[in-house]
Amino acid sequence: MSTELPESSVPPPTAVDEPSSAPTRRTFIATTTAVGGVVVASGAIGGTLLFDDEVAAAEAPPESRVSLTVNGTRRTVTVDNRTSLLDLLREHFGLTGSKKGCNAGACGACTVLVDGRRVNSCLTLAVRLEGAEVTTIEGLADGDELHPLQQAFIDEDAFQCGYCTPGQIMSGVGCIQEGHTGSPEEIREWMSGNICRCGCYVKIVRAVEQTAGRK
Repeated sequence: MSTELPESSVPPPTAVDEPSSAPTRRTFIATTTAVGGVVVASGAIGGTLLFDDEVAAAEAPPESRVSLTVNGTRRTVTVDNRTSLLDLLREHFGLTGSKKGCNAGACGACTVLVDGRRVNSCLTLAVRLEGAEVTTIEGLADGDELHPLQQAFIDEDAFQCGYCTPGQIMSGVGCIQEGHTGSPEEIREWMSGNICRCGCYVKIVRAVEQTAGRK
């Protein structure tokens, strides 16, 4: 009698387990930790170089001492060479009448007079104004008596929100001093660097014209 088992009943040979090539979660964490330790150690070894770079980056920017006259008062201050006249007036001298609008010289809200000429104070470096005379909106009135153009702005209702008004008035004063007030068209041309988002241009021109006529 044959003792051979049928082919279907013979159990398949047991395969020898081979190590998996894919890393396990435990292996990945252990490897990452080891690599991280090496990186940290390398940073500690080269710490002096990194520290020197950080110190160099944190060094204070160059400063200069500048003396100028603002609204009749002599001022002397040491400032970062990158400080604009606008920031000097607002942040160092507390003269916040001049407004920071675009900070790019496009709106005219920061207009002041430097040695009698109109400038965008946001584009003017303070350190270049040694010995200059600066007039801001705060320096126009004579005590309680408003400058004629300030009064004209009130009389003509030449403002709404008022944000651009200091720059408009300073530009208008410069425009009058320069003699560019022969006609409304000329005033508009020479005041075109001052933007009023409320659209009070007609009344602004009228106020400048009224003041120029008085003079």
